[in-house]
Amino acid sequence: MASPRLCFGVARLCTSRLPDRAGLQREGSGTRALPRRARRGGQALDCAPEAAEIRRLHAASLRQSREKLYLFLSGWLGGPPLYVERFGHPMLRARHLPFPIGERERDQWMWCMRRALADTPMAEELRTFLDQRFAAIADHMRNQAPD
Repeated sequence: MASPRLCFGVARLCTSRLPDRAGLQREGSGTRALPRRARRGGQALDCAPEAAEIRRLHAASLRQSREKLYLFLSGWLGGPPLYVERFGHPMLRARHLPFPIGERERDQWMWCMRRALADTPMAEELRTFLDQRFAAIADHMRNQAPD
């Protein structure tokens, strides 16, 4: 039996905690571009030493993982709920439980997400908000004792 592979996606993010979702869409290129940038940001996962441990948890090709991240972020940021339409409720905590996620893995995932945030034009207030939400969720995904 093949070992499970981790989906490079974000954990359960509560849409009720987002500031004005319509405002996020009005923000313009930032919120519309972030899912695309995050999908492309997965390319850093392929070769960046900063993400080496989490890269080993993924399938040889990141195509499917990047696509799922794009679908999820699209809906979370107020666009069409593409992930839910295709796969149902994300249940990302449950989907990530088979994989060892400790502080290093959390930090490496955040490194990738922060690259995507930095590469996406948006208001600094929104960037800070998204970084805080991603950090809280990444920490929630940990299922290993602290290093």
